[in-house]
Amino acid sequence: MADGDATQERPATAPATPPAGRGGEPIISVRDVTVGFGDKLVLENLSLDIYPGEILGFVGASGSGKSVLLRTILGLNRKRGGTIRLFGVDVDKASEAERMQIDMRMGVLFQHGALFSSLTVRENIQVPMREYLDLPRKLMDELAVLKLELVGLDADTAGKMPHQLSGGMIKRAALARALALDPDVVFLDEPTSGLDPIGASEFDELVAKLRETMGLTVYMVTHDLDSLFSVCDRIAVLGQKRVLVQGTIEDMLASEEPWVKSYFRGKRARQIARDEPAGA
Repeated sequence: MADGDATQERPATAPATPPAGRGGEPIISVRDVTVGFGDKLVLENLSLDIYPGEILGFVGASGSGKSVLLRTILGLNRKRGGTIRLFGVDVDKASEAERMQIDMRMGVLFQHGALFSSLTVRENIQVPMREYLDLPRKLMDELAVLKLELVGLDADTAGKMPHQLSGGMIKRAALARALALDPDVVFLDEPTSGLDPIGASEFDELVAKLRETMGLTVYMVTHDLDSLFSVCDRIAVLGQKRVLVQGTIEDMLASEEPWVKSYFRGKRARQIARDEPAGA
């Protein structure tokens, strides 16, 4: 998949207005968030909104902090400043019960799938169910198969171990786990990384279909230009520790920011733009 080299970047833009046809209050609102490790700041005064029903592509140079922001929104990294509101709730002020309800409304596909190697696919999918719900074993087995079928895998995949799966099947099984609790938002961290072009395209189509059938909001960290061109409603570019530019693919193509221009108007991007069907 395409990747870009970091170049000189400029200060961030203000949070965007809702994308066309996807209005309403932000389902996720990040304001002036700062995250650091030791003496190094990775994110500084970063602001970003994600709106209900959109597929947001989050892109930036390698090592710029894309996964750090994702993990901070999920509560896996501690922030040094700023506020994060999920479903209208300030997570710093949320009660334990509110935090649990928020967690149940979010699903995550980590890089490389991150399936537990010692568990079957069925057991991997059931991990969120066991953590948050009290369901009979038979019902959890049935739900695991339903989730597998939802992502295009056969029921017999449930009994397999992760090492028996292809790269594409691992990503789909991990997505089935992310969908285990019927979330409102799914976070995808480099979901097409390591897949061949056909497998990556099929995964993008699956994400778009799930968005429409389940009403999902999708936050996708990616380097994949094909995904950004074909499936994302809006794109946010991380640079200089904050959101540098955000908007539609047309906004990216019109941007004169050096890194954005290099990434979205380079040779590979131009080829993808020529290959995209009109109106896609």
